[in-house]
Amino acid sequence: MAMASARSSLEIVPHSGDLEVPPADVPRQDSLYRDATRPAHGGHHGQDNWVRTLRLGFQCVGILYADLGTSPLYVFSNTFKYGVEHKDDVLGVLSLIIYSFLLFAMVKIIFIALYANDDGDGGTFALYSLISRYARVALIPNQQAEDDLVSSHRHLSATRRRAQWMKNLLETSKPAKLTLFFLTIFATALAISDCMLTPPISVLSAVNGLRLRAPHLTTDQIVWITVGILILFFAVQHLGTDKIGYTFAPLVVVWLLLIAGIGLYNLIKYDIGTLKAFNPKYIFDYFRRNKKKGWVSLGEILLCFTGTEALFADLGYFSIKSIQLSFSFGLLPSVLLTYIGQAAYLRTHMDDMIISNAFFESIPSTLFWPTFVLALLASVIGSQAMVSCAFATMSHLQTLSCFPRVKILRTSRRYSGQLYIPEVNFFLCVASCVVTISFRTTGFIAKAHEICVALVMVITTLLMTIVMLLVWKVNIWWIAAFFVVFMSTETVYLSAVLYKFTQGPYFPLAMSAVLMVIMIVWHYVHVKRYKYELQHTVSPDEVKHLLERHDLKRVPGLGLFYTELVQGIPPIFPHLIEKIPTVHSVIVFISVKHLPIPHVDVQERFLFRQVEPKESMVFRCVARYGYRDTLEMAGDFVATLVEYLQYYVRDLSLYCTAEPLRTSYPSIRIDSFRWEKKPSGRSGRSGHGHGIHAEEMLTPIQSFSELTMHQVGMSNRLPQFQTAKMNLEEMLRIEEDQKVIQREVDNGVVYILGETEVVAKPHSNLLKKIAVNYIFDFLRKNSRKGEKMLSIPRGQLLKVGITYEI
Repeated sequence: MAMASARSSLEIVPHSGDLEVPPADVPRQDSLYRDATRPAHGGHHGQDNWVRTLRLGFQCVGILYADLGTSPLYVFSNTFKYGVEHKDDVLGVLSLIIYSFLLFAMVKIIFIALYANDDGDGGTFALYSLISRYARVALIPNQQAEDDLVSSHRHLSATRRRAQWMKNLLETSKPAKLTLFFLTIFATALAISDCMLTPPISVLSAVNGLRLRAPHLTTDQIVWITVGILILFFAVQHLGTDKIGYTFAPLVVVWLLLIAGIGLYNLIKYDIGTLKAFNPKYIFDYFRRNKKKGWVSLGEILLCFTGTEALFADLGYFSIKSIQLSFSFGLLPSVLLTYIGQAAYLRTHMDDMIISNAFFESIPSTLFWPTFVLALLASVIGSQAMVSCAFATMSHLQTLSCFPRVKILRTSRRYSGQLYIPEVNFFLCVASCVVTISFRTTGFIAKAHEICVALVMVITTLLMTIVMLLVWKVNIWWIAAFFVVFMSTETVYLSAVLYKFTQGPYFPLAMSAVLMVIMIVWHYVHVKRYKYELQHTVSPDEVKHLLERHDLKRVPGLGLFYTELVQGIPPIFPHLIEKIPTVHSVIVFISVKHLPIPHVDVQERFLFRQVEPKESMVFRCVARYGYRDTLEMAGDFVATLVEYLQYYVRDLSLYCTAEPLRTSYPSIRIDSFRWEKKPSGRSGRSGHGHGIHAEEMLTPIQSFSELTMHQVGMSNRLPQFQTAKMNLEEMLRIEEDQKVIQREVDNGVVYILGETEVVAKPHSNLLKKIAVNYIFDFLRKNSRKGEKMLSIPRGQLLKVGITYEI
């Protein structure tokens, strides 16, 4: 594709009362083409300076690594719960731990998966979001051509056949879309279920160490001590990740240094020959001796890298560089030394009682109490990664309309990805306490923990392979090698876990099934409701008839009418006029839309279109947000909306074409460096064809003077602007319209929300009636209301009720 760029300028010359804007036909280079040719990197992470990287790296230790750093508390004890049959079995298990940790934690997550991020956000939902930006896989039909023009929204350049093939497959195959969506929410449900298991197993493992110095403690007492610690841990989550990270990081650093030192001490004192475990031949010897038993033990061995998936999901809290540096030079040597030291101790102490509490038995007696206190603190801190993962995951679920509305709080002004969700925090606290009281031992919790880790590993590999095929432009043989190596090894681990299904793993699957039902029902009804409104959009003729009714009264003020529909006027509007034939002097239909990107700049947030007749002062607006943007509809939002609305009123006449304005308006995307026009033709649609299409909406610029100050260009692939003339009368009319808008804002702003009740049609099947009339209705009534999510003042709120049959 040949592209070129050059400078151009505009000169405004008044002539006979007309204002003439010359066309700009100079082509420009599209930076999005370049972005699509390399892996996705976090947009703000590429600009990390070393001070910020080191600061975030320090926080990484407190938030991300405590879970991985406390896995030595229970890996050996669970793997050898039935005893050690051969001395070299310890070397075989240690060798499996070393290479599993290096392969899955370091290679896959730290040095591959972190680069498969969505502008800095990681995790399963971020992978799905990244895929949805390159292929239209979303089930809600609210995509707009203008969304591709947002500066942080990358295009897919189909320079490789495989990318185009994958794109076509995902966009044209409904089973492929549903499968991708199902895998995503399944992994998400498993990750949330895992958040209920990590705190109990980590804290319970540490508290069990008390039995070495207080053997009189009963299991019940151990359990209730653990519950008390868990409650205290969740009680401080409202402080935010930033404060928790700085508070916990020094403790985790001391913990990692301590266990590394103990590991080195044990290695030198008991068996320096344990280093032979770096020879992978001991893995083959282990499987040859133990056969089926060795294969089954893989379920316990994978516990050594639990927390890596949460580490990937928590990328939005930190940066790639900070994680890679702190992992490679901090966590990795410390954890490996700990496992090696434990193995050296176990090779000379193979008693079953010692193995059941291997970590604390291997500690020198003089260091027991400092180590126990730090182990307890580190185990509590280790749960922080999973809790932060739950908050980030729930935030993504909200933006994709896959979960009932919950309150999301930003805990850091510096880092927008750091969140706190009170409802989720309370749920995790209760669930963790229930798991601890019910299971009572780490062995049973570990079995449930294993299946979450194994399934999420496999699904992450599948989604990453799709990202490599669709987004990354790497050699196909590298992609094949990645898929074969990781899918084959992860399938072996998964098979070992599934073999023990009846011994405990049913719990996370049952909990995941409940969460999936909630996600599927909520998203299903949301999609059906959107399609219903799309099929029943009000035609332009009907809107004109409603606004010209003789009995319709216009009251002073600005009415902001909220709707999810981005294509046309929703059916609730004629319902309102039929019941109460009164509307405000200026009406703006606002649709809040989340794009699959972290942020949308305020200059690119709003799309406008005026509804005929123009004298009625009715507008449509799409307010676009990223999944990290704060959503507040009061205060500054209204001032910004009105400011851009007035720009739009000016631009509507300034950039008019020779085609009559009543037919359609050009869609323009303008910022400080470029301006473009898209074809104004309509895209066909089956069914009701009277909806107003996205191609007709306009993104206004802030000031006309910007065009004289910066480079101006246009792609040679786009149609040329025709000369637009504006006489003095038109300029006065624009000024008058802007004054009217400001006057009505001063008269007062009213927020109009549709209170939509959705019910299944009478002839629907039983399953649909249960899902819509009972499950969804229960979730809707017990979730946060729309006005609270949008921070709308109660005194300015007007609700309009309507019922849809889907």
